[in-house]
Formats: sequence, C-alpha cells, structure tokens
Amino acid sequence: MTLPPLPMSAIVVAAEAADWRAAVTLAGEALVRSGSALPEYSTEMIRMIEEHGPYVVIAPGLALAHARPGPAVVADGLSIVTLASPVTFGHPHNDPVSVILGLAMVSADTHLAAVAAVANVFNDSSAIADLAAARSAEEVRSIMGAVEL
Repeated sequence: MTLPPLPMSAIVVAAEAADWRAAVTLAGEALVRSGSALPEYSTEMIRMIEEHGPYVVIAPGLALAHARPGPAVVADGLSIVTLASPVTFGHPHNDPVSVILGLAMVSADTHLAAVAAVANVFNDSSAIADLAAARSAEEVRSIMGAVEL
C-alpha cells in the first residue's frame, strides 16, 4: 500500500493549537485544502476520538487522526501538521503530541491498509522528531520522502 500524495497545501508547520481538538481541526482543514475531504471530516475525526479515546496517538509525539470512510471523504488524502507547542490527547504513554497526521481514505479496505502503512513508516522514531523540528513544508515533504511513503 502506498500512501496518498502529500501536496504542499496539506502541510502546516509550527502551528498553534489550544488543545487536541484544535490540532485535529488543523489536520482536517489541511485535508480540505488539498481536496481530500469536506469540512465536516474534522468533526468526524474529533467524534471518533471522543468516543474511542486517544487511540490515534500511535507513537510518542505522533497522532494519526482519521475517521471512517464516508460522505465527507472526497479522495484519498494525507495531511501533516506540526505544532509549535505540543498538546495532550490523554494517552497514558505517548503524550504530548507535536505531529498530527490527518488521513482520509475513500474505501474501508484502503483505509485499514493506509493506517498500517503509516504506522510502519513511523517505526523509526527519529522521523517524528525530524518532522516536529521541520521549519518548512518542503522540509516536511523531504522527511516524508526519506521514509519512503
């Protein structure tokens, strides 16, 4: 499974977010800008975390915000938001989070495969630190290219 492309419009660097909901909203807005999702997808991602807890915090400092495929998903897409100040999601081991990936997938089959592919990419914890330290969208794309999406 290859992940969706990462357009410049889907990258936000050194953003300010008051809390995890604001951080997830930023990832959703980036998916909207890239043409992958409708604005209500942010609400769906937040609802999933409210219902199921901070399961999206998949590694120290990294959250993979996503919701089920549905009418708010226009096309497969990936977004990356780095935060100037980390936020807590309530995860017992992996908080605080400074990198949020937004993932929107059209079908359930590709959704599960993409979640697994993203998790595998970040087995190298230096990628999370490198993304958190990135100062430009170009640098984020370079880091993601280096980990071979």
